[in-house]
Amino acid sequence: MKIRIKGNSVRLRLTKTEVETFCATGKILETTQFGDKKLAYTLEARSGIASPEAYFSEDTISVYLPPEARQNWASSNRVGYSNHVDWNDEKALSILVEKDFTCLDNTIEDQSDNYPNPRL
Repeated sequence: MKIRIKGNSVRLRLTKTEVETFCATGKILETTQFGDKKLAYTLEARSGIASPEAYFSEDTISVYLPPEARQNWASSNRVGYSNHVDWNDEKALSILVEKDFTCLDNTIEDQSDNYPNPRL
Protein backbone atom coordinates (compact mmCIF):
# COMPACT_ATOMS: atom_id res chain seq x y z
CA MET A 1 0.00 0.00 0.00
CA LYS A 2 1.35 3.39 -0.95
CA ILE A 3 0.52 6.60 0.84
CA ARG A 4 0.73 10.09 -0.61
CA ILE A 5 0.21 13.13 1.55
CA LYS A 6 0.10 16.62 0.12
CA GLY A 7 -1.34 19.50 2.07
CA ASN A 8 -4.73 18.42 3.39
CA SER A 9 -5.07 15.38 1.18
CA VAL A 10 -4.30 11.73 1.85
CA ARG A 11 -4.22 9.16 -0.93
CA LEU A 12 -3.80 5.41 -0.53
CA ARG A 13 -3.06 3.17 -3.52
CA LEU A 14 -3.47 -0.59 -3.19
CA THR A 15 -2.18 -3.45 -5.34
CA LYS A 16 -4.44 -6.33 -6.40
CA THR A 17 -3.31 -8.48 -3.47
CA GLU A 18 -3.88 -5.65 -0.99
CA VAL A 19 -7.40 -4.97 -2.30
CA GLU A 20 -8.17 -8.70 -2.08
CA THR A 21 -6.80 -8.84 1.48
CA PHE A 22 -8.81 -5.78 2.51
CA CYS A 23 -11.97 -7.32 1.04
CA ALA A 24 -11.31 -10.63 2.84
CA THR A 25 -10.18 -9.31 6.23
CA GLY A 26 -11.33 -5.69 6.45
CA LYS A 27 -7.84 -4.37 7.23
CA ILE A 28 -4.44 -3.59 5.70
CA LEU A 29 -1.50 -2.28 7.74
CA GLU A 30 1.79 -0.84 6.48
CA THR A 31 4.71 0.59 8.46
CA THR A 32 7.74 2.71 7.65
CA GLN A 33 10.69 2.59 10.02
CA PHE A 34 12.54 5.82 10.87
CA GLY A 35 15.45 4.62 13.02
CA ASP A 36 13.90 3.65 16.34
CA LYS A 37 10.48 5.14 15.46
CA LYS A 38 7.89 4.05 12.95
CA LEU A 39 4.98 5.54 11.09
CA ALA A 40 2.06 3.18 10.54
CA TYR A 41 -0.81 3.62 8.17
CA THR A 42 -3.84 1.43 7.95
CA LEU A 43 -6.97 0.97 5.90
CA GLU A 44 -9.91 -0.53 7.76
CA ALA A 45 -13.61 -1.18 7.24
CA ARG A 46 -15.72 0.63 9.83
CA SER A 47 -19.43 0.40 10.50
CA GLY A 48 -21.52 3.53 10.79
CA ILE A 49 -19.79 5.66 8.14
CA ALA A 50 -20.98 6.54 4.64
CA SER A 51 -17.75 7.83 3.11
CA PRO A 52 -14.02 7.59 3.83
CA GLU A 53 -12.75 9.03 7.10
CA ALA A 54 -9.23 9.40 8.49
CA TYR A 55 -7.61 10.01 11.86
CA PHE A 56 -4.07 10.41 13.15
CA SER A 57 -3.14 9.08 16.59
CA GLU A 58 -0.06 7.50 18.20
CA ASP A 59 2.08 7.69 15.04
CA THR A 60 -0.63 5.97 12.98
CA ILE A 61 -2.70 7.30 10.10
CA SER A 62 -5.98 5.35 10.08
CA VAL A 63 -8.20 5.54 7.01
CA TYR A 64 -11.65 4.01 7.23
CA LEU A 65 -14.05 2.86 4.51
CA PRO A 66 -17.66 1.80 4.91
CA PRO A 67 -17.96 -1.99 5.32
CA GLU A 68 -19.79 -2.22 1.98
CA ALA A 69 -16.48 -1.44 0.28
CA ARG A 70 -15.35 -4.99 1.10
CA GLN A 71 -18.15 -6.68 -0.84
CA ASN A 72 -17.18 -6.48 -4.51
CA TRP A 73 -14.35 -4.00 -4.81
CA ALA A 74 -11.70 -6.58 -5.72
CA SER A 75 -13.74 -8.03 -8.59
CA SER A 76 -15.43 -4.84 -9.79
CA ASN A 77 -14.35 -2.08 -12.16
CA ARG A 78 -14.65 0.45 -9.34
CA VAL A 79 -11.35 2.31 -9.03
CA GLY A 80 -11.75 3.61 -5.50
CA TYR A 81 -13.47 5.64 -2.83
CA SER A 82 -13.27 9.31 -1.87
CA ASN A 83 -14.94 11.75 0.45
CA HIS A 84 -16.34 15.10 -0.58
CA VAL A 85 -14.54 18.06 0.90
CA ASP A 86 -15.42 21.72 1.20
CA TRP A 87 -12.16 23.17 -0.16
CA ASN A 88 -12.98 26.48 1.54
CA ASP A 89 -12.60 24.77 4.92
CA GLU A 90 -8.86 24.84 5.71
CA LYS A 91 -9.25 21.97 8.19
CA ALA A 92 -11.08 19.66 5.77
CA LEU A 93 -9.15 16.55 4.77
CA SER A 94 -9.51 15.08 1.28
CA ILE A 95 -9.27 11.27 1.26
CA LEU A 96 -8.81 9.05 -1.78
CA VAL A 97 -8.38 5.26 -1.65
CA GLU A 98 -7.84 3.62 -5.02
CA LYS A 99 -6.50 0.65 -6.92
CA ASP A 100 -2.88 1.04 -8.04
CA PHE A 101 -2.53 0.91 -11.84
CA THR A 102 0.63 0.26 -13.80
CA CYS A 103 2.45 3.43 -14.83
CA LEU A 104 2.27 4.72 -18.38
CA ASP A 105 5.95 5.63 -18.41
CA ASN A 106 8.95 3.41 -17.83
CA THR A 107 9.74 2.89 -14.17
CA ILE A 108 12.05 0.61 -12.23
CA GLU A 109 9.36 -0.01 -9.60
CA ASP A 110 7.91 -3.55 -9.43
CA GLN A 111 4.41 -3.28 -10.86
CA SER A 112 3.67 -6.98 -11.24
CA ASP A 113 0.81 -6.83 -8.70
CA ASN A 114 -0.73 -3.60 -10.01
CA TYR A 115 -3.95 -3.39 -11.99
CA PRO A 116 -3.58 -3.02 -15.77
CA ASN A 117 -3.70 0.63 -16.76
CA PRO A 118 -6.97 1.29 -18.62
CA ARG A 119 -5.18 3.77 -20.89
CA LEU A 120 -2.99 1.05 -22.42
